Amino acid sequence: MSNIRRYDKDDNTSYALGATLSIELLKTRPDCVRRVFLHSKLNSQEVISTIHELIEQASTSIAIETNDKAFRILSQKENCFVIAEFEKFTAPIDGRSPHIVLVNPSNAGNLGTIIRSAVGFGLPDIAMITPAADLFDPKTVRASMGSLFRLRFSHFDNFGEYMSAFPNRPIYPFMLNAASIDLREVAMPETFSLVFGNEATGLPDFFASIGTPVQILHSCDIDSLNLPIALSIGLYAATKDNRFSR
Repeated sequence: MSNIRRYDKDDNTSYALGATLSIELLKTRPDCVRRVFLHSKLNSQEVISTIHELIEQASTSIAIETNDKAFRILSQKENCFVIAEFEKFTAPIDGRSPHIVLVNPSNAGNLGTIIRSAVGFGLPDIAMITPAADLFDPKTVRASMGSLFRLRFSHFDNFGEYMSAFPNRPIYPFMLNAASIDLREVAMPETFSLVFGNEATGLPDFFASIGTPVQILHSCDIDSLNLPIALSIGLYAATKDNRFSR
């Protein structure tokens, strides 16, 4: 068995911490899975059987071992009994699809929540303007509840680079300035880009002159909505006429 190391953003591997995340990873991206660790206290035969079945169905060889040491190194959660180690992957955004553009998102937990909402509303294409939180940080993976493995994503050094790669798209920056249009009054086309700023600072002022700035109106009793909630509202408004099969 090779050495087990804590997550490092510069490594080409990461970890799905927990049975639910590990099973989702094995279902969606088994080709990326290197090995699966089971804790000796794992007593769910259903989980064990499901993991073994998915590994047998995989087209690549995946090691599986009972190794409590791996959990002491990789997870501080007492209820974590399965860990899947996987190779980081690429899945570029689709130019024909709607995009979510995140400008300098900084919080791994928020990013994971955003990914879960994006996949849940059927908009799994996220463009990230760097610097940005690490997509493959186990905190992001965990907060996404495994939705990360269904995501398409691309990184750009600045918003101009994104616009050059995907020109002539209707762009909707979410802003709080007076010129912004009430989101409820906007009719979204089939292809569009929803742009959101950093959790602390929002979007820079120059975005007001890019595309059609929109805002989510709320009472004056709060100063703003947090990023994951604002984004989820934006996704709902943008997809409210769609019908999702359950």
